[in-house]
Parts: sequence; structure tokens; C-alpha cells
Amino acid sequence: MNIAANNGVWSGSWVAERLGVELVGDDGLRALLGLALRRNPKRAHLLVSNVLGKHVPQSPSVVHGHGFALGRRVRGLLGEQEAARSVVLGYAETATGLGHSVADGIGLAPYLHSTRRPVAGVASAGGFEEAHSHATSHLLLPEDPALLAGDGPLVLVDDEFSTGNTVLNTIRDLHARYPRKRYVVVALVDMRSTADAGRLTSFAEEIDARVDLVAAASGTVRLPEGVLEKGQELVARYEESAATGDRPGAAPSWPFAPFPAPLTGAAPEADSMRTHPGARGTARPAPTHPHATDDRTTPDPSHLTRVDLHWPPGLPDGGRHGFTPAHRVRLESALPLMAARLAEALPPDARRVLTLGFEELMYAPLRVARELEALVSAEVRYSTTTRSPVLAVDDPGYAIRSRLVFPAHDDPADGPGERYAYNVAGAGFDAVVLFVDSAGDTPELHAPDGLLAHLGAHVPHVLLAVVPSYVPAPCEESPAMLPEPLRGPAFSSYAPEDVGWLLQDLSDVTLEAPTEEREEAIQSGGAHYAESLPVEYQPSERYQALFHAALETSAARIAQAVGVVTETVLAERSPRPVLVSLARAGTPVGVLMRRWAQFRYGLDLPHYAVSIVRGRGIDANALRWLAAHHDPRDVVFVDGWTGKGAITRELADAVAEFEKQAGVTGFDPEIAVLADPGSCVRTYGTREDFLIPSACLNSTVSGLISRTVLRADLVGPHDFHGAKFYRELAGADVSVAFLDAVAARFAEVVDAVDAAVKELAVADRTPTWEGWAAVERISEEYGIHDVNLVKPGVGETTRVLLRRVPWKILARAGAGADLDHVRLLAEQRGVPVEEVGELPYTCVGLIHPKYTRGATGADGRAVNL
Repeated sequence: MNIAANNGVWSGSWVAERLGVELVGDDGLRALLGLALRRNPKRAHLLVSNVLGKHVPQSPSVVHGHGFALGRRVRGLLGEQEAARSVVLGYAETATGLGHSVADGIGLAPYLHSTRRPVAGVASAGGFEEAHSHATSHLLLPEDPALLAGDGPLVLVDDEFSTGNTVLNTIRDLHARYPRKRYVVVALVDMRSTADAGRLTSFAEEIDARVDLVAAASGTVRLPEGVLEKGQELVARYEESAATGDRPGAAPSWPFAPFPAPLTGAAPEADSMRTHPGARGTARPAPTHPHATDDRTTPDPSHLTRVDLHWPPGLPDGGRHGFTPAHRVRLESALPLMAARLAEALPPDARRVLTLGFEELMYAPLRVARELEALVSAEVRYSTTTRSPVLAVDDPGYAIRSRLVFPAHDDPADGPGERYAYNVAGAGFDAVVLFVDSAGDTPELHAPDGLLAHLGAHVPHVLLAVVPSYVPAPCEESPAMLPEPLRGPAFSSYAPEDVGWLLQDLSDVTLEAPTEEREEAIQSGGAHYAESLPVEYQPSERYQALFHAALETSAARIAQAVGVVTETVLAERSPRPVLVSLARAGTPVGVLMRRWAQFRYGLDLPHYAVSIVRGRGIDANALRWLAAHHDPRDVVFVDGWTGKGAITRELADAVAEFEKQAGVTGFDPEIAVLADPGSCVRTYGTREDFLIPSACLNSTVSGLISRTVLRADLVGPHDFHGAKFYRELAGADVSVAFLDAVAARFAEVVDAVDAAVKELAVADRTPTWEGWAAVERISEEYGIHDVNLVKPGVGETTRVLLRRVPWKILARAGAGADLDHVRLLAEQRGVPVEEVGELPYTCVGLIHPKYTRGATGADGRAVNL
């Protein structure tokens, strides 16, 4: 094992030589593990992970990468559908960050970790014992009591799988309460004996469930007879020598850098361990006795710097009470700015930086550290403090080279006691960033014998970042009761990461009505258009051919407009925007904008779809959910195109009313659109009125989702608006094909996009609302006297022909292929197309102004005033 500054010495050789302990197994096993001795009456040895980020400082990208890779393997094992139904459970304290990283790799699953910290007001959903641990009791405290109650797979994550006792205890407790058919056990290393491996199999048969195991490496520890007694004797001898200043059997080797160099890839093998150039000889001297804890020098206060990360309000600091995929998206958006604030606070000449987490608080500092690693030139390492007492021996063949001992500083339920930070003293760090949650930012932390004082005695610069301790809101508050977004494949044919639908599923409710009946009810005032759905239009073969031809012709044009509007949003609205599409026309555009940000910058932008209803406003519960999970200032509303601008005005009024009622501020109501022929907004891809193929169809180009529904008997005051998922139309679905066709043209339009963005940056984009003026003029000229019955633009005209009872179509003289599908639909419905010389749009659709059943005839085709 090639550990930096260890000269090729395996960090388990010291224990192996003295106790006869053997570590055998996969070739990569020694790269992952070293050995140490623990002060524990139940087990003499300790397997010390080099990639866990607990006892041994390691590159944060390596730490997160190992867990993420395991999560990807679990996702492949389960399949997309089962992965979307799974829940991940990690073990406190050692595996809280690993479990979270596994959940990241799965990508679709909520995460919960056990805890040893009771939280007032949060009821336990279970508990179990960890027999070999120094602190045995685990609590499960999910904010949502139903988190563990589903029947999807439960994924249990620990750093090592040794006897299997802990996992069996967990499954036994939870299976009695919440039985399910599948469990997946995940560990960095599987160290079970043959007998223990058989126990897991028999246990699975006993509970009639499938239990799979996923591990990065496997092997076993061979222990000679009497090893526990020999280990305890060795620990006692070394601790006694520490008190007298003697160091039996250990050659002085300070200063040292005992940490593995970064491993390449997400799941490295043994030969990818490499020596870090210049690591040896860069560390500062440290005490030479095993404890390395007697320096009680209080640091100069000027060396302690508090850093305000601007942690997103209401975002959980970890998985103690549950961490959902939506939380994950929100954290990803906030990480770059938090890391940037940390980078600004570091001393400019820092060459080696340690980010130090706090017991169960492993994931938040890990993710910030990983982001920091990409921002600064300094070598960044990550580890955490721990409750686990381990002997420290200053020897290259021993995994724990130094130890800081300090009193607990979070008022633990089991009373005061010692806590530890390993391999920090003497490691040559120029700066250490200590992360604690607010429950741990106590006088004990700042006391003369507290952790900050110890760090200051060994590291010249100490920074403190306090993450707010998340306390679940009372269950009676409606924001806490709002469900998580619906995602594919359970709802919509889009990939789950493409969009989260802030809607409720009404697929089992009959909502469709014949078009002529809906129109009569709407115009008579007897019903609102959002209270029912039109029968989904089923295109003929000729119409489908027109769609595909139009897509082939216009894909590059659409790709350019997508690029322009996305680049404008990133430059002017937010560097990490939260895209919120207005369902459903805006949803394909939002997905394409998300894809452009990934293609051009590697950004993984959160994207949701919400309902807005003309005359009734935007879904207030959806806004409430967004405000609870994201900074409203980052929200960018997205739509496909503007017509006369009615939705633009509707949104502005609805957001203003919501902020007034809810006391939430920061939402910008201006819509970003692909096309703005009505000149209603400042953020757009183009102002040309051209054919956007996604306007040609209904659900089959929008993820098989219906238009949204708002009806009092279906949507309560604390519900999202509703919609249907038309699974039965999967054979005709072209939603993903549309996205892929446009995204395939991204690379060829980059130069054109950059040129257009530069022009727009200096152009006067003030909305003129000329579209609205044109609609008012047409309404009067044609004797309609109702602007709501005038639908300007190719997209809106298409909607009239697909969903409403059309009267006639006005087409700009000379309009070409952009109107081929409009002419075909008009022909099929017997609607006249009238060419007009002066028209600001390519076409305008007119809804029949005096609709009755007799006016259209029995088939709804003949339209005569």
C-alpha cells in the first residue's frame, strides 16, 4: 500500500506484527484499510478505512466518490423503478457521510441515518444495538413517520460488514414494524467469516425477503487465539508509557504526513494509491508520545475565524431526520457559493487545508470540502471528530499516528466524555476548517481545553463554520405536509432527474369531456376550463409525419433559442437557477434548458413543473414548497412561448398576492420563454413567431402529462393542483425523442448562440406588448369583443385547433412550412384559413365567439355565426 510519506509501508503492519493479526482478501483490500488498536473490551483491533473520511484525512472527492460509486451499483442492481421506491439508511456515527454518498449515487432515494442524539419533539421510529461498538444505542428519528413505512427496498449502509450483527438487528427491528420484500446491504468492505456469511442467507429465508450485499472489496481478519487479551495488554502498556514519556517499540518519525494520497476514479484499486510529491518534510513538529494531546496552549484569537456559509434556510444539515432528493437538489445549488465563501476566508498562502467534520455531521462538510477542493490550489483533506477511543502510535506502519483528546461539546444525552480527532496533530496543515452544527457550538467548544484550543496549538489558522442544526417543524404546519415532487417513471415519461412535478396525480379520475360540451360550459360561465380536460387528440399518420418533418427542419433553430435563453438566464438571473416550468407547455423547454446547462457547463440544475391557471393564478402550495426548499431569488419561471401576454400578467399578479399572503419574498415573476412574439418579456430565445414542434401535440410531447386541473372537489386548500399521466399513450409518445433531436444540435449552434447573446446583452429588450395591442384590434375588427377568444401565434393557434372549438384561422400572407400542420388541422376540422396582409404574428386562432351546440353541428366541425 503506497501511503504518502509511509515509504510503501502498510498502515496495518505494526498491529499485524505484534498481535499476529492477518488481513486477507481482495487485492485492493490493504489500499482501503489499515489497522489500529482500540480501547474497547469487546474487540482489540480496529479496521481503519483510508477512504471513509473519519480517522484518516483523505481527499473529499475520493471519500464521496467511493460512496457514490457504491450507490450507482445499487441503482444498477435494483433498476430504475425499484431504485425510485427505495430508502437509504446509514449508521451513526461512522457511516453517516458514506450512507449519504450512497444515496447520492442512487439519486432517487431519500436518506435517513441513525443517531445517538435524541431530539425533543421528534418521536423515535425504531432503534437497534451495535454490539461491538463503544456506544451501542441507535435511534431512528425521521421527520416523516412514513419514511420507513413503504414497501420499496431498504438500503442499509455501514463502513464495514464484519459479523452482520448490526445489520441483522436493524432489519429485525424494522421488518417487524414495516415488512418489505427486499433489502440491500452496502459496505466499503465485506469482512465476514464464512459462518457469518451463511447467517445472512438463513436470516433472509427466515423473514422471507431478498437480501443483497454490495461492497467495494471483501476479505477477512484472521485473529490468533488470545488476541483480545494481548491487545488490551499492549494498549495498557502504551498508554502507561505515554504518561511517563517513554515510547516502547516506536521509532521517532515526526514530522509526518500519514494520509493516503488522492485516489484516481470513484472506486480506486490498490495500485492507484500514490505518494504525494513533497508531502514528507512539510509537516510541523508535534509531540512524540502516542497521545499527542498534552499541548494545552490556547490559540491566538486572531487565528480563529468564523465563516458564515449562508447555509440555505430550512435545509437539513444531514440525514438525522431525513434528506430527500429535493433537499439534495437544493444543496447542490448552494454548494458553489458556500465553498467560495470558505475559499475567501482561507489564508492565501495555505498549502494544506483540513476540513474537519463533527461526529455525525459528516456529509455537509464533505460536500463543501469537495467543492472547495476544485476552487483552491491548496491540497484539501477531509476527516471528522469521533467518539471512538483508539490508541495512537507514531509509526509509519500504524494507521492512527496522533490523537487530540477534548471534552464533548454538544451536551450529549449520555453525559460528558472524551472526544477525539486523529491524524491532525503534526500533519503539516496550514489551516483547518472545523464544521459543527449549532448544537455543538457551545462554551465547551471554545473553552481553554476545548477542541478549538487543541487545533490552534497544532495548526496556525483555525476557521469555524457553523451549520444550523435542523429541527423538524411541527407536523401541523402545512408546508411540512406538502408531498415531494412526482417524478418519472411513476409519473410522466421523462427521466426522474429531468423534472419534478409539483402536482397531484389524478390519473384515476375521469375528467375528459367532448370538446363542444366543454366550450359551451366555459363560455356560458357554467364551468372553468381548468375543471375538466379535453379528450386527448390522436394525430393521424399524416399529421405525425408533419410533426417529424417539422422537428427535423426546426431542431437547430430551437436548439439555438434554447441556448440563447439559457445563457441569458445564467448571466442575468442566477448562476445556479432553479428552473420552474409552467406546466405543461413550459416543461419540454425547461428540460432542454437544463440539458443546455449540463452540455455547456456541467451544471445539474433543479427543474420543477407547476400549474398556473388563467383567472385563478399559480399554485400557491407549489410556491410554498419551492420557498421551503430553494432560495426564491434563484427561481426562474419558464414557459414555451408568449401569445398576447395573459399568462405573463397572471403570473405577476399571482406572485405578488402570494408574497403578500405568505410573507415570502424574492420570487421574480418575469417568465423566461423560448419565443416571445408578443414582446411581453425581457428573457427569451427569440422574438420570431415560428413553429415549435412541441406545440403540435398534447401530452405525447410533454411527458404524457395532461393539462393541469383545478377543481374544488379534487384539489383541497393544502393540495397541489392536479394532472393525469396518460400511460396508455406510451406507444405514441415522442417526448424524449423531441428532446434528443433538439439536444443533438447543441454543439453546432454554440457560436450562433454566443453571438446572439452578445447582441441581446446590449439591445433594448423592454417589452412593448405589441401582441396585446394586436389582439385587442383583431377582437374588435372581427366583432368578437373578448380578447380571451383570440389566440395569437403558432403555438396558441395549434392549441385552439387541438382543444377548443375554432371559428377561423388568420394567417400572415406568405407564411410557409411553419403553418403546414395548422392548415392540416384546419382542414380536418373544417375551419377556414384566412390570409391577412398586416399581422404581427405568423397566425392567429379565433375561438368561436358565440358557441352553441347548434352553431357547430352535431360533429362540432361546421362553424357558422
